[in-house]
Amino acid sequence: MSFNNALSGVSAAQKDLNVTANNIANVNTTGFKESRAEFADVYANSIYVSSKTQVGNGVATSAVAQQFHQGPLQLTNNSLDLAIQGNGFFVTSDGLSNLDRTFTRAGAFKLNENSYMVNNQGSYLQGYAINQDGTPKAVSLNATQPIQIPDRAGDPKMTSTVEASFNLSSDSNLATPTDPANFNPTDTTTYAHSTSVVIYDSLGAPHTITQYFVRQEDPATPGQAMTPPTWQMYLYEGNTPIDVQGGTSPGGTVPQGVTMTFSSGGKLSSTAPATIITEQLGAAGAGIINNGADPTQTFEIKLGTVTQYNSAFEVNKLTQDGSTVGRLTKVEIGTDGIVSASYSNGTTVKVAMVALAKFANPQGLSQIGDTSWQSSLLSGDAAPGTPGSGTFGSIKSSALEQSNVDLTTELVDLITAQRNFQANSRALEVNSTLQQTILQIR
Repeated sequence: MSFNNALSGVSAAQKDLNVTANNIANVNTTGFKESRAEFADVYANSIYVSSKTQVGNGVATSAVAQQFHQGPLQLTNNSLDLAIQGNGFFVTSDGLSNLDRTFTRAGAFKLNENSYMVNNQGSYLQGYAINQDGTPKAVSLNATQPIQIPDRAGDPKMTSTVEASFNLSSDSNLATPTDPANFNPTDTTTYAHSTSVVIYDSLGAPHTITQYFVRQEDPATPGQAMTPPTWQMYLYEGNTPIDVQGGTSPGGTVPQGVTMTFSSGGKLSSTAPATIITEQLGAAGAGIINNGADPTQTFEIKLGTVTQYNSAFEVNKLTQDGSTVGRLTKVEIGTDGIVSASYSNGTTVKVAMVALAKFANPQGLSQIGDTSWQSSLLSGDAAPGTPGSGTFGSIKSSALEQSNVDLTTELVDLITAQRNFQANSRALEVNSTLQQTILQIR
């Protein structure tokens, strides 16, 4: 029996060495969870044997238990690197339509050739479809789907409205009154101020529209401002004039513009025309659209707060409602797990919410390699959840969870396991010596 006891001790010490060596080998593995060899004594007895004199039968490995405590976080410069601060697991799948789910704490994700978020093994990170307010449409494992970040956003939208707010200077040193008939966009002395806005046609092509502001002089007194204060606004794309429907022109090459009249208090009192809409931008009108886009496009300029104060020219608002096709410029993932993609056309789209899962008994999970696990009877079914709720934990972008192995502790355990191995080997040697002594008795 003593041989068997010593052999079981050697086997247990070897198991402890193997577990410790595996922990040390994975000290730099992202998302790795250390294991601990747990042992129990072996004891057998019968109803006819006194338990007071019965000797144990050695030791056996009862479990190699994984330890799922939090590992330290390592900051990175990749926004697709994710770490969980809590008890949750990332949910992944091997295929786009595969319902078999695996779970991991390793958050080193990247985009594949089809813009899906995948890990190094090509498994797809799962997420929830979300509403416009950022809430998930459904929270269940069957409702999860691979997260895809489109490399472009939306169809082109042609501009129909430009909104503008600005201050025109009443200071004659900054805005000298001139005759609108002399206006020339290439001569800066014929206008007081200018500003530009980019609009888009139906194909998403940009067009830079410049607004020129001329402070109108009094015809009876050249060089003096009109009373009440009056300004003219003219529109151009480059050197191409754009008429305003119902606008007025002083003649010559000057287009039809907008007449803006101000009160003595510097407030805009009226515009002529009252509604500022351009002529068609195609060949039948301004002729600035010649790329196959909608030639009947026009746009309206809606004036907000427009003033004429004794201060410098200042544009407070100049926006338009069109857009071109956007190319992916940035991906951000918040602590709530919402994946937001920003595009070159200025739009930001909430793509999905990263799905998390947790288990009643994480130590019961079945290891499948590549720092991933599957649910088992011992672990219980996966409970789906959202980042930031309960004990699932929050998501930290641009960070990775390192291995939770404490190298100092493992080295001490390695020495202990070595001593146990040596002690049990010595017990085997003593048993062998005793047997040899018995065999030599004559």
